[in-house]
Amino acid sequence: MTKTNAVRMLDRLQIAYELREYAVDPDDLSAETVAAKIGLPPGQVFKTLVAVGDRHGVCLAVIPGDAQLDLKALARATGDRKIDTAPLKEVQRLTGYVRGAVTALAGKKDYPVYVDETAQLYEVISVSAGQRGMQILLAPDDYLRAVVGRYVPIAKPKS
Repeated sequence: MTKTNAVRMLDRLQIAYELREYAVDPDDLSAETVAAKIGLPPGQVFKTLVAVGDRHGVCLAVIPGDAQLDLKALARATGDRKIDTAPLKEVQRLTGYVRGAVTALAGKKDYPVYVDETAQLYEVISVSAGQRGMQILLAPDDYLRAVVGRYVPIAKPKS
């Protein structure tokens, strides 16, 4: 198993984690599919979205795989009047990660990280290891500490 920068970061911080690898289907990178492949419910597998606000610029929103981002709630959390997800073609340039592998761990730049408060409901959550086909399972509070994030209510049920 290759060590990604995200894994090296957790090692450096002495944070306990488990790695799970899975077969990647480039046509289906959804968090629900990843959850099924690694044996966790979709609400426990968190996806990282890149957002851009009108006042504070780029941030990362980490939400459950079975939810969607509440842009108004994220704007309130960031102090922006208006916020939207970054265009897909910009994601790799901003984060250094490709679609389906974006993580708040060891990115190209340290952006503010907002983690949906539901992460606290679980002993362990799953996030991308920074490479398609690999997930990191770790305690939510350890993840929050590693990414210097904040818990906020930013997810809503998919419509």
